Amino acid sequence: MKIDRKVICVVGLGQFGSELAQALAKDCEVLCLDSSEDRVNSISDKVQRALIVDARDFNTMRALVTPDFDEAVVSLGESVEASILCTLHLKRIGLKSIRAKATSEDHAHILKAVGATDVIFPERETARRIAAQVLNPNLLDFVPLAEDFEVMEIAPPASFHGRSLLELRLRERFEVFAIGIKEVVPERFVFLPGPNFVLKPSDIMVMIGREKDLLRLQREP
Repeated sequence: MKIDRKVICVVGLGQFGSELAQALAKDCEVLCLDSSEDRVNSISDKVQRALIVDARDFNTMRALVTPDFDEAVVSLGESVEASILCTLHLKRIGLKSIRAKATSEDHAHILKAVGATDVIFPERETARRIAAQVLNPNLLDFVPLAEDFEVMEIAPPASFHGRSLLELRLRERFEVFAIGIKEVVPERFVFLPGPNFVLKPSDIMVMIGREKDLLRLQREP
């Protein structure tokens, strides 16, 4: 069965927007818009379409972006006025999902008010990830969820090696759940591993739970 590719519009081709657009273009149909000819030319052969556009112009945006787009990402943080107007235009056009990059809390509040469904602070989110990894060497990656719950990728502590999930009693001891295991040898992903799954030193545990409990687990010897 063929699965349709998402159609995404990325507005603003600074470092964040450019990297995001190129990553999305591997699996989505991506339209990139920027007022800089140099930026558009530098990415034109890496995405499906890239055009020189002033995102502050509603009529131009309406001619290029339709309500059929699955999502738009506004990465115009360096220009507060442009990012606000662009977000407003996309909302008026009828896009249901609009992610917008913000540079301050006030900027974020305005973006939300004019139609952004999600506000992005790339530098803040990157800093948080790096800080967590510096403080907790076994922590490979994490995804924050609501109410202090997170999904983390954790290298199993040495005391877990050669033991089954049943033996480890993760829920009882740490109040966390293993929702997946990334195996390196052989390379595969095990979704919802059974209680008899035995951990190897090369495995990566994908865990869900409260941050304090997950961090307590990864500090095990």
